[in-house]
Amino acid sequence: MTHKAEQIPLEDLLKHIAQCTICEEHLSHSPRPVLSANAQAKILIIGQAPGTKVHASGIPWDDASGRRLRQWLNVDTDTFYDNKQIAIMPMGFCYPGKGRSGDLPPRPECAPQWHQQVLAHLPNIQLTLLIGQYAQRYYLNDSFPTLTENVQRWKDHLPHYFALPHPSPRNQIWLKKHPWFTDEVVPALQQRVHDLL
Repeated sequence: MTHKAEQIPLEDLLKHIAQCTICEEHLSHSPRPVLSANAQAKILIIGQAPGTKVHASGIPWDDASGRRLRQWLNVDTDTFYDNKQIAIMPMGFCYPGKGRSGDLPPRPECAPQWHQQVLAHLPNIQLTLLIGQYAQRYYLNDSFPTLTENVQRWKDHLPHYFALPHPSPRNQIWLKKHPWFTDEVVPALQQRVHDLL
């Protein structure tokens, strides 16, 4: 008879993650893992990776993208940062650095190393927001070939997942090209979030 490995308490796990240096050799700066979790949370946000502002502050979604995301969810700042309601766990916990056209992709080491351990401590999650292509590829098993299709077919991922584009100001062109997102998807998202919180 096999016994499930005993979990360390969430508080200890978060301390371990805060000290993680698994990708240090690939960064041009010191690692600073950024996430927020509590066993009571009902909603989980899985985005890409912290940007420069979040790396500086250590507060997830503490930038223009975060402001737009809170608008999409129709939640105030206090609710968004109440980890007993909303947990936040990016694909890459540390700022990955600058690339030619914006930030580099999330480091690939984080999710396999830490995600399942964190998820094991979040038994009350009823909805996971998958923001951007990296989270969608990892968790939706390539349900649809493109981010646009994943977002457009958001109903196919319910009740567990809700696929969203990245709320970055850089995504303004995508939002203008796809008005159905603001007209149809955002209201449905707001209703789902409201029902859970």
